[in-house]
Amino acid sequence: MFPRTEWLRALRRAFQTTPHSEFGPLDPRGSSRLRLELANYLGRVRGVLTTPERMVICSGYTQGLRLVCDALAASGARSIALENPCLPDHRATAIASGLDVIPLDVDHDGARPEGFTAPAVAAVLTPAHQAPLGATLTADRRAEFVRIAAQCGAYVIEDDYDGEFRYDRHPVGALQGLAPERVIYAGSASKSLAPGLRLGWLVLPADLLDAVVEAKRRADRGTDVLTQLAFAELIDSGVLDRHIRRMRRRYRHRRDALVATLCHYAPSVPVHGIAAGLHAVVSLPDEISEAHVLAAAQQRQIALTGLTPFWHREAHGAAGIVLGYGTPSEHDYSTALEHLGGLLRDVVLGSGGA
Repeated sequence: MFPRTEWLRALRRAFQTTPHSEFGPLDPRGSSRLRLELANYLGRVRGVLTTPERMVICSGYTQGLRLVCDALAASGARSIALENPCLPDHRATAIASGLDVIPLDVDHDGARPEGFTAPAVAAVLTPAHQAPLGATLTADRRAEFVRIAAQCGAYVIEDDYDGEFRYDRHPVGALQGLAPERVIYAGSASKSLAPGLRLGWLVLPADLLDAVVEAKRRADRGTDVLTQLAFAELIDSGVLDRHIRRMRRRYRHRRDALVATLCHYAPSVPVHGIAAGLHAVVSLPDEISEAHVLAAAQQRQIALTGLTPFWHREAHGAAGIVLGYGTPSEHDYSTALEHLGGLLRDVVLGSGGA
């Protein structure tokens, strides 16, 4: 569903209208035009309070997190708090910057703020849709994280990885709007367009801006300018808004079909995180091992991910299966759901064996 025609049109217009000087040495912060378009767009759709001068364009969220971690480490920071569970790559990125990782427990209301204490100088959160469990950070906890950060001179790094895709109500606004000088906002085009674009952005407090810009300059001097300009065209022309509305409807239909399949084949198995995003999590009964389900899925050529890699090793939690429903092609989706349902019926509920 990538908007190929619109992307080609945007690239063509960028070639036609961009001065030759734009293709010279880059500002490490990124294209001034994209930063302006993004500042307006994020303010309109996510409630982010910023100016183009406070933004840095990066090559996807992972690079953005590394830039922030490098800047914090260079200032003397030694520890950072990450949600437990969280994406393994994010944990590895923080460690690669020389930071110790402190687990931040998560429950049905999102991350628990009482775990955000010294020596952690920042907490990485996924407030709109916790990755991977799917909870939305409650208003009380949002306010508490901001209060702690202000009191301790620390930061919250907000990973808004799929904030546009909310299905039960209007999208939850960004945490950054509560405290622009304590919250580092990070987003990307990976969910809205495609991960392969490697296009992300940071909205930074004033006292971190120069350090992050310098880290970006050292990393690669700047993100591909043509990709930036094409994306700016998509925002300015309204194509991005229309594409996200179209994809929100499509992903909601996929979500509904997944839930219907689970209810039909395995009605007693709890499913979480279905209010937003492109994945859900299935909890496994105590007597069923995650490894057994994954082995059975591999035998049937079903691609599944277990929860185990997401947990911090020293604070391992419950077993479960992460079900991503954004990738299968349209003509394969119904068949994929049938295979998944059969797997859960046979293996998890023990109706037929693996």
